[in-house]
Amino acid sequence: MMLRMAATPSLTSLSLRNPNLRFCISLFSPKPFSLCFLPNLRPSITTAAVAATSAAASGTTTITTPPRNLFNADLQPYLSCSLPNKRLKIAVLLSGGVDSSVALRLLHAAGHSCTAFYLKIWFQEDFENFWSECPWEDDLKYAKAVCDQVDVPLEVVHLTDEYWKNVVSYIIEEYRCGRTPNPDVLCNTRIKFGAFMDAISSMEFDYVASGHYANVVHSFTDQMDKPSVLELSKDMVKDQTYFLSHLSQIQLKRLIFPLGCIPKDEVRSLATKLDLPNRDRKDSQGICFLGKIKFSEFVARHIGEKEGIILEAETGDLLGKHRGFWFYTIGQRQGLRLPGGPWYVVEKDVKNNVVFVSRNYFSLDKRRRLFRVGSLKWISREPPGQISQLQCKVRHGPGFYNCSFTMEPGEDGHEDVAVVQLSEDDQGLAAGQFTAFYQGRSCIGSGVILESWDDQGFPVCAKALEIARMEDKSKLGKPVKIKVRPETPPKGSDQIDGIKLDRELANSQAAVTDEISRSSEVEARSRFPMNWLQKIREKWLQML
Repeated sequence: MMLRMAATPSLTSLSLRNPNLRFCISLFSPKPFSLCFLPNLRPSITTAAVAATSAAASGTTTITTPPRNLFNADLQPYLSCSLPNKRLKIAVLLSGGVDSSVALRLLHAAGHSCTAFYLKIWFQEDFENFWSECPWEDDLKYAKAVCDQVDVPLEVVHLTDEYWKNVVSYIIEEYRCGRTPNPDVLCNTRIKFGAFMDAISSMEFDYVASGHYANVVHSFTDQMDKPSVLELSKDMVKDQTYFLSHLSQIQLKRLIFPLGCIPKDEVRSLATKLDLPNRDRKDSQGICFLGKIKFSEFVARHIGEKEGIILEAETGDLLGKHRGFWFYTIGQRQGLRLPGGPWYVVEKDVKNNVVFVSRNYFSLDKRRRLFRVGSLKWISREPPGQISQLQCKVRHGPGFYNCSFTMEPGEDGHEDVAVVQLSEDDQGLAAGQFTAFYQGRSCIGSGVILESWDDQGFPVCAKALEIARMEDKSKLGKPVKIKVRPETPPKGSDQIDGIKLDRELANSQAAVTDEISRSSEVEARSRFPMNWLQKIREKWLQML
């Protein structure tokens, strides 16, 4: 290893080189530390020990390392997904949160040789005026303290450029086209288990591990070519196979998820028993690369704003104006700032920058059970032999639909698409989101929901469509005075039993749509009965 040091009155720079690592760590005062990376390099990996030493020297908040006296025997009941009794070399993705920290401790207790890696993908350079402090300092501080408890080395991998090229630019383009992408699926496929795996390819790790709630079943027999299988976790509410459903077989064969056999509440309990320094930290709910930036600010900066109109889908009445269709997603309720609601975004005219809304979002005759899915990827490399008795998820959450699908040729010579038939109607299918397919407990693959056929979306009236196509919308005059909706429940609403609400919005669509507007959020939809939803709506109307 080559060591070069240079000092100035305000900066100490330490650079280390070896065949696998090349980076620059800069220690500033009074800030605890900052990282700068050499240009024109492959993803850089930085040792965090120097940074942690600097943080301690500068008088920042310290984390006490507890005595290392917890016997591994206490963790034996929790090691079934950690490949115990095998001495393996494992790269562990460590975020500074509770889940990944418990995963690291379980792998360590199982006897593996672990190296922890923190992925740095923040956009400080572009958004330096949005932050009063570095958004990843706390994460890295906690990650280092967790590693210090068991003498596990921690390294930082700089993947900002890769994240921008493979995830963020895609998200921006999808929103510009009126679709709602899922950053969590893309991050797992292209960054955590894509660019990161490429960055450590020369280090000869046996597996890569993370704190995801999922289970991977590997074949350790003579049939080494037998595919690995992605299975549901023990905790069906927290299960994250939906976010992992677009992984390839090559990626899956290198992964283990220690938390796949443990419910979330027990993971929290383990964090307390292990006296982890981050045991009381809340779970992350935002989009990882944005930190404290609101998603609406990010979209406005990269796509801009363009005033458009809001029309009622059933009547074509002009209700108000908006600042760009890309700030809205299908099913969005809050942030519309319309009286007499609740109002829901039901369709978007991307070409004419028009947003259609309705108060009848959950009406029985406006629900869908047929849609198309493209960009299909099957984990076993081959589509399922039986396509008539499957299950699927159209969003993160514990709810499944029974489904079947048929394959059709893609348009203009593109790849084939699946036409999916659900066993029940679903109201909130959003183009750009993923549909994950399952056989029993196994996740077999996923694809991206495509735009509706002309007659398959929410039924927008002819008058509304005609108004949307008007070139000079100033002739429409002022918005109509919205009448308060009567409290009488719509006919047939008590018979609807297919739509249910999500108990837990995922990091993916919830995090994105919550930030699209100041208080914007996607209506959670998964597995609560419709009559329960109607009661909530009635209470809301009484408060107006």
